[in-house]
Amino acid sequence: MIPAELVAKAHEHVDSGAFFAELAELVRYPTVSDHPSGRVAIKAYLDEVLTPALIALGCSVAIHPNPDPGGGPFLIGTRMESPQLPTLLCYGHADVVDGHEGRWSDGRDPWTLTAEGERWYGRGSADNKGQHLINLTALRLLFAETGSLGFNLKFLFETGEEIGSPGLDEFVSAHREALSADVLIASDGPRLDAATPTLFLGARGSVRIALDVDLRPDAYHSGNWGGVLRNPATTLAGAIACLVDGHGRVQVTGLLPPELPDSVRAALAELEIGNKPGDPGLDEGWGDTGLTAAERLYGWNTLEVLSLGAADIDRPVNAIPGRARAMLQLRYVAGTDVDGVGEALTKHLAAHGFSMVDVIAEGSFRASRTPVDDPWVGWAKGVLDEVSDRRVAILPSFGGGLPNHVFTDLLGLPTLWLPHSYPGCLQHAPDEHLLAPIAREGIVLAAALFHALGRRGGEA
Repeated sequence: MIPAELVAKAHEHVDSGAFFAELAELVRYPTVSDHPSGRVAIKAYLDEVLTPALIALGCSVAIHPNPDPGGGPFLIGTRMESPQLPTLLCYGHADVVDGHEGRWSDGRDPWTLTAEGERWYGRGSADNKGQHLINLTALRLLFAETGSLGFNLKFLFETGEEIGSPGLDEFVSAHREALSADVLIASDGPRLDAATPTLFLGARGSVRIALDVDLRPDAYHSGNWGGVLRNPATTLAGAIACLVDGHGRVQVTGLLPPELPDSVRAALAELEIGNKPGDPGLDEGWGDTGLTAAERLYGWNTLEVLSLGAADIDRPVNAIPGRARAMLQLRYVAGTDVDGVGEALTKHLAAHGFSMVDVIAEGSFRASRTPVDDPWVGWAKGVLDEVSDRRVAILPSFGGGLPNHVFTDLLGLPTLWLPHSYPGCLQHAPDEHLLAPIAREGIVLAAALFHALGRRGGEA
């Protein structure tokens, strides 16, 4: 059980304003990974924030170039206490998305942390600076309390997660020994909801699917040519409907996983989705209604239309457009075969009379997850149950995408993600914020896991 003194110090660190002040310093770095000025801020963030924080934990620090010219550097911090002790790998990302300056409510500046009640507004406050600061703070408090950690610590920071983690797979493969560990404990993504401590074990993968119906360079008057010229917009609508129908049900068997494992179904059995303040209302009859909402969101695949257009939608003219395009996204769970998905969709569309639709499929993060019955999962849930006064939710996968596969597939690690955010945090949008109660609780939850790992190492 985590010492009461450590819990008290964690609470005091937030209640005193010390954590807010530290987070404000992190937020002021505009570390936007898809902008040249952001690359300058990223270097400063690694040098001026993360390196000193890790050195204070007794880590040696090395910054490595990215093998992909489109990506930013990587940082590895290492503290080895004893070869006989377990080794923990932590992860975080230093980059953020565009600040959307001028679009925040009440004139807020995205690079200035602003408190309004329990909401702390600022870019990166929830994704991911606030989250990795919570874990660094928990490690620092534990180190100050005991004078050691009781385990070996490795910390990997990347700087391009928001642009798809370019070079991460290659870098991790090349640095397997430096990153070898017994378990990953990291924080990203949201909890089940703001009030529920959550542990998720992996992430869904993502494939973007571009559909293009480019029939002719010009538009033709609909009165003169309607009924004899194929309309690309109508064609595109029909093509989409043969992939996913108007009620969100995927129509291509190859885009679905082979099964919903019993262990996943059991983990999701009692979870309630939505119905919290700020959540959108769930739509009845949408998606595979043979599954629960939790199973659809965390255990199954969805095919979503992200954008769709032809001609000028706001100022249409009486003409048949020459071209129509759409961007779809397949969110898929581990066990789904997505190799060759573009070719498979091309064949499927051709079989339904849509051979004129061009398909380009591009994957990003791959789906992966640690088995629900892995011993590390049971250990972590037991620790969190001891320190939490509420039921801890276990999610086999969270709904979005993360580079979880580099840890499970390349390093062979069990992965335990302890998120310190919630679905309504507005990450990637104006008014992104961290909730103060989650930060306060998150430091305790993280410290409990780290403290228990130290005791586990001492008993080894």
